[in-house]
Amino acid sequence: MQNIKRHLPTVASLLVTLLYPLAIWLGHGRVEPRLLALLLVLAAASRLPALKLNRSSRWWLAGALLLAALAIWNNALLPLKLYPVLVNLGMLAVFGYSLYAPPSVIERMARLSDPALPAYAVAYTRRVTQVWCGFFVINGTLAMVTAIWASAAVWSLYNGVLAYVLMGCLFGGEYLVRIVVRRRHRRLEQQPDGPHA
Repeated sequence: MQNIKRHLPTVASLLVTLLYPLAIWLGHGRVEPRLLALLLVLAAASRLPALKLNRSSRWWLAGALLLAALAIWNNALLPLKLYPVLVNLGMLAVFGYSLYAPPSVIERMARLSDPALPAYAVAYTRRVTQVWCGFFVINGTLAMVTAIWASAAVWSLYNGVLAYVLMGCLFGGEYLVRIVVRRRHRRLEQQPDGPHA
């Protein structure tokens, strides 16, 4: 029960983030943007428990509240549609900074299941972190393009469905590459003169 309570804020935050594009699309033309901005405030509130854990969450919260304030002040939809751009910028900042100040985000995740990562795995996790940085740049750019130039329906389709499909493909593709890399290094380690790193 204690474990469920601990993960509840994360699950709530994830649900709000996943459902946000759909809610904006359904509310577009039916609900004033200043009222829809409450969804962004809700998304920000769902991240409050994470504020104690890392500094980047504070910047994300400030950005989300600024977008909500702009939407309320101008009664405009555009600031609300820029929320996925903010999410991608935040993720890019976290992943990118971890490349500058190792260990990388992916290395930290990998060490949760294997604290004694070999040298090749550390290099691999760094490369995967770089790939995710590239993904956040591309995804954030597409989120901005759909926010500024596309209809609310196209924006919702990309940010509420296609972006997650692409993310899932990247997860799946990386998992397959990881299996190949691991097998290759195991074979090399089994050779008499192979590397033992």
